[in-house]
Amino acid sequence: MSQETSDIVKKQGGALATLDFVKDSGMGLENIDKGDLALPFLKLLQSGSDETKKKHAKYVDGAEAGMFYNTVTKKLYDGEKGIEIIPVFYKMTYPEWAPFEKSEGRPVHPDRGAEVLQQTTQNDRNKDMLKSGNEIIKTANHFVIINGDRPEKALITMKSTQLKESRSWNSLMENEFEIDPNTKKAVAAPIFSRVYRLKSVENAGSNFNWHGYKISLSRKVDNAGIYQMAKDFHNSLKKSAQKKAENSIEEGKSNY
Repeated sequence: MSQETSDIVKKQGGALATLDFVKDSGMGLENIDKGDLALPFLKLLQSGSDETKKKHAKYVDGAEAGMFYNTVTKKLYDGEKGIEIIPVFYKMTYPEWAPFEKSEGRPVHPDRGAEVLQQTTQNDRNKDMLKSGNEIIKTANHFVIINGDRPEKALITMKSTQLKESRSWNSLMENEFEIDPNTKKAVAAPIFSRVYRLKSVENAGSNFNWHGYKISLSRKVDNAGIYQMAKDFHNSLKKSAQKKAENSIEEGKSNY
């Protein structure tokens, strides 16, 4: 240990200083809001995903089809073995996508709302198309905590054929109950009180194989710290959704 380092870790009188990270929680993050953060997607890799192509700029060492990949932490998860996740918030959105060559894989609008489907017609591939040539892709958004040695926040998006798995997961969550000790009646359990196992499964298509999601109930949350983290994440997302809804109402009023 250098003299400089030694001076830092010692208090007056020669006693070792205490590193109290909890006491200083959040310091330095005061000016960072949600707009300054990257949304961590938990991506299910396919054989055509850039992360699996060794010569691609986005290649991730060790990435294979069927694995899960956190786009922010860059961590890979074994899809066959699966991972534990805790759901905290759910929302269905209707993003508008331009043809890939124009949008570069990004939606031109994050959520047009369910009413936009009234402006679409289905083409011969059952896609909801606008007159502009853009597509509305109904997307189920599941915000979760990845339960591991170091819990991570993430977003799982499901669309197309995977909407069926999303509906099944929602049904699992809706059918979880707790007994109220006062009334002795069954009440709906908070979704973040349960741990689920997320796996990937290979599906056979007419021309190619692809990987999909498979979700099963594992157990109840048994760690108070993880439960509080999930609850706080839920409340933050709920507050954000309410604020967006209020802003949309105000924008609607201003148009009259």
